[in-house]
Amino acid sequence: MSPELGAVAVALVAAVATYGLTFLVRKVAVDRGLVVMPDAERVHTRPTPTAGGAAIAVGFAVALLVGGQLPAFHSQFAFSTGAAGLGRLGAPAGVLLAVAAMALVGLVDDIRSVSPPAKVAGQVLAAMVLYFFGVTMTHFKVPFLPGYIVLSSSILPLVTALWVIGIANAVNLIDGLDGLAAGVIAIGSGALCVYGLRLIDLGVLSSNNIGPLLAAACCGACIGFLPHNFHKAKIFMGDTGAMVLGIVMAAATMEIGGQVSEVVSGTTYYFFAPLFVPLVILGVPILDTLLAIIRRTIHRASVTQRDLGHLHYRLMRLGHGHRRAVLLLWSWTFVMSGLVLYPTFDPKWNAAVPIVLAILLVALLTVFRPGGRRPAAGSSAHARRQQAAVVRRETDRLRALGDEQVEAYRRTHRRRFARHHPPMRG
Repeated sequence: MSPELGAVAVALVAAVATYGLTFLVRKVAVDRGLVVMPDAERVHTRPTPTAGGAAIAVGFAVALLVGGQLPAFHSQFAFSTGAAGLGRLGAPAGVLLAVAAMALVGLVDDIRSVSPPAKVAGQVLAAMVLYFFGVTMTHFKVPFLPGYIVLSSSILPLVTALWVIGIANAVNLIDGLDGLAAGVIAIGSGALCVYGLRLIDLGVLSSNNIGPLLAAACCGACIGFLPHNFHKAKIFMGDTGAMVLGIVMAAATMEIGGQVSEVVSGTTYYFFAPLFVPLVILGVPILDTLLAIIRRTIHRASVTQRDLGHLHYRLMRLGHGHRRAVLLLWSWTFVMSGLVLYPTFDPKWNAAVPIVLAILLVALLTVFRPGGRRPAAGSSAHARRQQAAVVRRETDRLRALGDEQVEAYRRTHRRRFARHHPPMRG
């Protein structure tokens, strides 16, 4: 079996397992009261179970274990000395332990809400698990500059932690509309898998690299979850899902982008800087995170404070509906992924990549500028008008829902609902 067929098989296993498990998770979430009630600060209009990321985590784990039994991925589970800690033999086990740790942090947050410092502490713990099992980046290349930057063993834990925190929170911020995060990560992880397999074919990435296998399992898990999560969602992935997808994508990008150990004569800038490609593939959530940081800094707000300035909400303010906004951001991810992948198969397009990426970035910044007029201090009326502009269509249906229907839903299930109000996804 070729690695390409093996990746497809792993993705199918992940999709089927996640799709089936989500029915069970949804039932348990309703029975246990893990339901997000609608209100004017959220775009959904009916009580919806959360913590669907538990199905994603288990589906991913099943696919990874099945992948270890396929001939195409035997070398990924064979022993070779790692960059740190327990070595390459423990890489799959390390990823599974890190996923379990992140899933637990996310699940606790979905149930009782976790403070930002506690959530970051959980992410650091998961990152250290990856590091001690050898899943980290050892060196990287800055585009257009000579030589590699080799990371010393003393700085590897810090770099690994920062990378995990950044990717995990980027995924969490983009999870604001039904199907958005699952679709973006499905496209991004699929493209990352193709890129990793291509580097292996070209001989610039070790054949026992686990990155493509992680990306394939992640892609399949997202695809299996989407039928339950696309608008109108029957279940949300919650922080459980966002944290799991974040740690998997962090591990896959470090493995593929930070493990290339040789320079091949005649290759282009993104072969010299393989970490550049995963960053572009995840461009939508990363850009949204950067704009959120800039926007909240300009407004002198906490970086953890939620707002309605994310890319998906801005698209809705421009007049796009819920599904169209999601499909547009999926399309951006697909275009950016294709843009950086295509030259790996046809090198004559190398020179066009920086130019087209610059055009796309200028266009995105023009439409989704991070600043804007700062509202007057204490202007609650302005905040209410801004929120109403984002959810104007959904709030009309929310009013029609009525308190009686909400109470009827409570009586039907005869379970207590979550006593907290989970933070708005994204």
